Amino acid sequence: MQRWRIQHPAWLTLAVVMACSVAFAQEADEPAEAAVDTATAGNDPGSAEAGTAAEAEEKAAPEEDRGPLDEGLSDRVKARVARESQEDRERRTVFQQQRDELAGNVKRLEGQVRAAEARGVSLDERYAANEIEIETLGERLTERLGQMGELFGVVRLVSTDLSAGTWQSLTSLGLEARNKTLDRLGRSSDLPSTQDLERLWYALQLELTEQAKVSAYEVPVILEEDKKEKKVLRTENRQVIRAGPFTAISDGDYVQWAPEHQMVRTLARPPPPQYANTAERFGRAPGEIGRLAVDPSRGALLVALTATPSLWERVQQGGAVGYTIIGLGIAAFLLGVVRLVVLTLTQRRIDAQRKRSESSQENPLGRVLGVYEEYHDADPEFLELKLDEALLRERSGVERFLWLVQTVSIVAPLLGLLGTVTGMIQTFQAITLFGAGDPKIMAGGISEALITTTLGLVTAIPLVLLYALISNRAKSINDQLDEYGAGLVADRLERGLE
Repeated sequence: MQRWRIQHPAWLTLAVVMACSVAFAQEADEPAEAAVDTATAGNDPGSAEAGTAAEAEEKAAPEEDRGPLDEGLSDRVKARVARESQEDRERRTVFQQQRDELAGNVKRLEGQVRAAEARGVSLDERYAANEIEIETLGERLTERLGQMGELFGVVRLVSTDLSAGTWQSLTSLGLEARNKTLDRLGRSSDLPSTQDLERLWYALQLELTEQAKVSAYEVPVILEEDKKEKKVLRTENRQVIRAGPFTAISDGDYVQWAPEHQMVRTLARPPPPQYANTAERFGRAPGEIGRLAVDPSRGALLVALTATPSLWERVQQGGAVGYTIIGLGIAAFLLGVVRLVVLTLTQRRIDAQRKRSESSQENPLGRVLGVYEEYHDADPEFLELKLDEALLRERSGVERFLWLVQTVSIVAPLLGLLGTVTGMIQTFQAITLFGAGDPKIMAGGISEALITTTLGLVTAIPLVLLYALISNRAKSINDQLDEYGAGLVADRLERGLE
């Protein structure tokens, strides 16, 4: 091939010219692609050999054989090759600078890593040495403390217990600073100083002294709070009278200590009257000896008393069955009282009739005597039938509505039992749906079961006694009427025999 190229320089020249024409056309449209192609052609050994041969042919060719076009293309090719060579050298220079810079950064970072590793080793050795020194100093401290360590342990224990007690105690009202001191002594790991021991003794003595006092303070009182979020919504400055660590009153009402806020709060509802009245009387006579309810549980019993349902709330827990029992009981009781009054008045009229010789139609005995006076001359058997008829009529009037009182006295316990069954059904349904973990879910059914039973018994017992009293009074009147009726028949027979 080399021999062929040397023997045919014209063909080589034509190939170079065509390649340059194509390259210049591509450079006009896509400069970047042309540059890449040119660089690639420069790196190709075949292309380089072809270019060298072409240059040699151009030099060997006579000057007169070159035209204007050949001279322009040759110059442009040379200029382009020189420019690309210069750009390549510049890129190499930049690349070498960046490589040298990166190499320097790597060496610097490697030096920093080696320094950090050396410092870590030094710190590990120092840490191990400090651990050994701390252990040695701790043993030395324990040896030097001796029995004093037990004493200081007792101080911390007493401080913790006293702090917990005073935090929950009413004696902290107006004495908030001591709680901070006790908390610090209980949590401190340092040895207490002499002043700390004196403060602890003073706190113990102050607690004993304050528990024996009745003191009055002007402090904020919680009127409204969000118990879920544990936030105080509204307060008011009031005078609070504290009786030892058990009871506190404000404006004639009992108040409760709120440890989470270190303040007193008003009760959601007043306690029963027998306790609320003592607070009102005690507040009206300050400085004098008076009766006051004492809550040894520091508020738990007071809250339980305020949570006790009232009579109407108890009735509401009975539900529809409870209302039915109460309605029937009241109606039967009123009817029984009315019948008792009527029978009492009837008995008085009968007693008055006994003292008179003339019969009156305003009482049963007078009406029976009126029948006798009307048929006293009739046949004794006919007279007896008329008297029996009158006695039956009067007996029916005397015993009127007694059956209703008796029926209600029997039905009331049965209705109570019905309420018990329905309440237990609700309880078991709640257990089935929600389980037995929360007693409040079952409280409604259990309350209905117990309240209806109570209402049934409370209704039945008075009605049974009332029915017995009315029945006895009616029986007494009927017996008197029967006695008089039998006497009148006997008197008629006696007159017939005469």
